[in-house]
Amino acid sequence: MKQTRTVRQSIVVSAVLLSVLFFLPLAVIEPFRAELFGRETPVEESEPEVGKLDGEVMLQVLNGDMVEEMNLGTYLMGVVRSEMPASFEEEALKAQAVAARTYTLYKIETGGNHGDTADICTDSTCCQAWISEQSARENWGDQADTYAEKIETAVRDTDGQVILYDGAPILAVFHSSSAGLTRASGQVWLNDLPYLQAVDSPEPEDAIPNYYSRAEFSAEEFKSRVMQAYPEADLTGEISTWIQNPVTDEAGSVETVTIGGITMKGSQVRTILGLRSACFEWETEGNTLIFYVTGYGHGVGLSQYGANEMAKEGADWLEIVTHYYTGVTVGPYTPAALQAP
Repeated sequence: MKQTRTVRQSIVVSAVLLSVLFFLPLAVIEPFRAELFGRETPVEESEPEVGKLDGEVMLQVLNGDMVEEMNLGTYLMGVVRSEMPASFEEEALKAQAVAARTYTLYKIETGGNHGDTADICTDSTCCQAWISEQSARENWGDQADTYAEKIETAVRDTDGQVILYDGAPILAVFHSSSAGLTRASGQVWLNDLPYLQAVDSPEPEDAIPNYYSRAEFSAEEFKSRVMQAYPEADLTGEISTWIQNPVTDEAGSVETVTIGGITMKGSQVRTILGLRSACFEWETEGNTLIFYVTGYGHGVGLSQYGANEMAKEGADWLEIVTHYYTGVTVGPYTPAALQAP
C-alpha cells in the first residue's frame, strides 16, 4: 500500500511539473506579445457620448458633396467646435450649443435650404459651420483632450434644450461680437422678429481679435463695388459728397445711409464693401475712402464674445440665451418627423 501511495504521489507531482513547464512560457510571453510578434492590441474607437434626446433625432447632413447620416448630438458637436472657440467658458459653450440646436430645428421646421437632399449642411454661408473631431483635434494640439471634453459636455449637458417662441423653435442666429448693443433683425433684414431685438451686450474689446478694423477704398474701387449692386447710383462730383445722411443706433451701427442718392441699410453697405460689421464711420483722404469698423458679424441675436463675458461674470447658459433672445422659453422640442423609429 505504501509503495502504491508513493507511485501515485509521484504521478501527481510529475503532472503538476509538466503543467508548469507548459504554461509558464505562455505567462511570460503574453504581456510582451505585441513587442515580440509585432501585433498591436486593437483599440476600440467609440462615438462621442450624446444625450438621449439628441441621440433620437437623426439628420441627413450635406457635408461637401456627400450626404452623411448622423444624430443631432454628433452634428451639434461639430458645429460648436467650429463656431465658438473651445477656450471659451463652459456656460458660453452650452449657450452656443442650445442656439445651434435651435437654429438647426428651425431650419428643418421651415423647410431648410436643401429640399429632399438634406436637412442641414456644413457651409457657414448657408447653414452653420461644422468640423469633424479629428480635424478639430489637429487644430487644438496639446489641448485636444481638454477641448474635446468641453465640447461634448456642452452638448450633452443641454441635451434636447431648445429656445422657443409661441412653442416653436426660433431663428437663433448668432454673431462674433457687437458694438456693445446687438441689433434688431428688422434693422438688418426685412422682417422684425419679436425675439430678435436689440439688447445690451458686454464686449471685452481688449480680448476680441480685430474688434476695431479699418478698410480703405480708392474712389474707383468704391464706385465699382457700389455700381455693381446699384447701377442707378450717382457717384459723380467730389468723393466727400458720395456718402450722406447716416442714421445710427445708440451703439453707432448704421441703420440707413445714402450713397450716390440711394438710401440703403448699413447691412447692405457692409455686404457691398466686405466690412466686418455695419457699425462704421468713414472719412475721405484725397481720393480715398477710409472706413473704421467696430465688432464682427451681423450683430443680431447671441453675441459669442458677449456670452463668454457673461459666463465669466457668473451667468449660466439659460441666463445667457434668455438675455440675447427676448421673450422666449426654453425646453425640449423634437420634431416627430425626425425621431428615430
